[in-house]
Amino acid sequence: MPSTDLEQSTSKPYTTRPANASRNAGGVDDAAVDRAADGADNRAAGGATSAVGASAGSGSTGETSTGGGGRVAGVRRWVGRRGRGMIRTVRVRQVGWDAVEVSLAGGLRRRRYRLDDERASRVVKAGVLRIDVPDAGCLGRLAASCLLRGRVREIRVRIATMPTWLRGAESAEIVGPYAQKLAVTALGHSGATPPGGVTAQVVGFANVAELEAAPEAKVRGKIVFVSHAMRAAQDGSGYGYYGAVRRAAPRIGAQKGALAVVIRSLGTDYHRNPHTGLTSWQGVTPIPAAALAIPDAENLQRMLERDKPVTMRLVLTPRFVGEQVSGNVVAEVPGSDPDAGILLIGGHLDSWDLGTGAIDNAAGVAITAAAAKRVMDSGRPRRTIRVVWFGSEEVGGFGSKAYMAAHKDEKIVFVSESDFGADRVWRMDSSFTEANKPLVDRIAALLFPLGIPKGSGPAGAGADLGDWATAGVAAIDLQQDGTRYFDLHHTPDDTFDKVDPAQLRQNVAAWTAMLAVLANAREEIGRLPPRK
Repeated sequence: MPSTDLEQSTSKPYTTRPANASRNAGGVDDAAVDRAADGADNRAAGGATSAVGASAGSGSTGETSTGGGGRVAGVRRWVGRRGRGMIRTVRVRQVGWDAVEVSLAGGLRRRRYRLDDERASRVVKAGVLRIDVPDAGCLGRLAASCLLRGRVREIRVRIATMPTWLRGAESAEIVGPYAQKLAVTALGHSGATPPGGVTAQVVGFANVAELEAAPEAKVRGKIVFVSHAMRAAQDGSGYGYYGAVRRAAPRIGAQKGALAVVIRSLGTDYHRNPHTGLTSWQGVTPIPAAALAIPDAENLQRMLERDKPVTMRLVLTPRFVGEQVSGNVVAEVPGSDPDAGILLIGGHLDSWDLGTGAIDNAAGVAITAAAAKRVMDSGRPRRTIRVVWFGSEEVGGFGSKAYMAAHKDEKIVFVSESDFGADRVWRMDSSFTEANKPLVDRIAALLFPLGIPKGSGPAGAGADLGDWATAGVAAIDLQQDGTRYFDLHHTPDDTFDKVDPAQLRQNVAAWTAMLAVLANAREEIGRLPPRK
């Protein structure tokens, strides 16, 4: 397809949103888009061309030719009989401060999607329903049926097992000298106190390093409190840096003879909501381990700074109930060329019990599934798109580990996961071979008008698909804005009302454009050397 002039948009630019509007993709510098377009590689493998850029008016667009051809044969699983012809052209436009249009053209038809509908939102709603289901697959089929409006041909559930831990009673209070109740929650896989709890003196540490350096005599028989200095960041980097306070501090305390460990919640909000999450014992016998809401943690620090003995009573009665069944929910948009490989995408289906999991991670499964459905509706792609909603990610990634063990010999050529909430995508990181640079440039040029520049970092592909990227499979991270993510993460505040519809739509637009290009590109997607 020859290079084409881009559409002119007379709609309001994305920056002219109402002053009270929720955050979204932000403004777009048209000149910057033009410069990105000038540098884009217009030669796709097999003779296909691409044209990208921005209009001279108030809106901006990006377009690329994906290459490919072929016809629709017997369609199966997710593919209905509506789509005809492989997608050849992808266009992305802003059509207002709260809407994006993605146009997918191929064969004799063009489908335009103004992404202001409720498709992804319906999946998030289905994912947060507190339904008493016997296994994870039931909820997956419910959400998939909601997404596809009953046109599901096949939803497969792949069984995996997981060790199961159940929360019990939980309370904490300072009994002297500053008597008051504390907002607390048990960490995942915490040990239990006796039913009446434990009462002991509190010893405090500013961070994990201080606890590691402390002599056993200072810790033994006491309740250990460990703080940290995590702050909000767009890339969420504080979670990795300070994450040891939750993952390792309880184990270190147990090894030194602590009676229990409480931490400052691994979060960034000042609601009186504690953050739960998994802790790792690595063979050490579990002891009671809990997180305090940040206001209570800071108040406890102030008490300890007064140099008077502080005594806490802690009650935690969780229990382990053995191995139980979880599951991965799998659906496919079958491609026309089995030799071209499979695009493996998705998110995780489980969530922590304090909230309903709207942000972590119903939004992720909704975004990826809605984008795959967009591509499906526009015709049969060259490559198969496989969507997996992984089970038991939060408690150890058992679903993703079982999936990789079962499918490691398949021709998976690309992986990507959405698992960082529902706020806008602000950067694209990628890991591809040098030969695939033109393919990456075509995707980047499409995403730039959505306020998504190309980053310089490699793609990690998320907790569930990261092992594939480490093994050398090509990957893209559509990095979501994490500024408020750790205000909600693993708390009772992780509920549907926190999902911003405009930002959710921007995610779906970005994923749709990326998948349409990758699924129909004529060039082969190469494999990188395994990472060390």
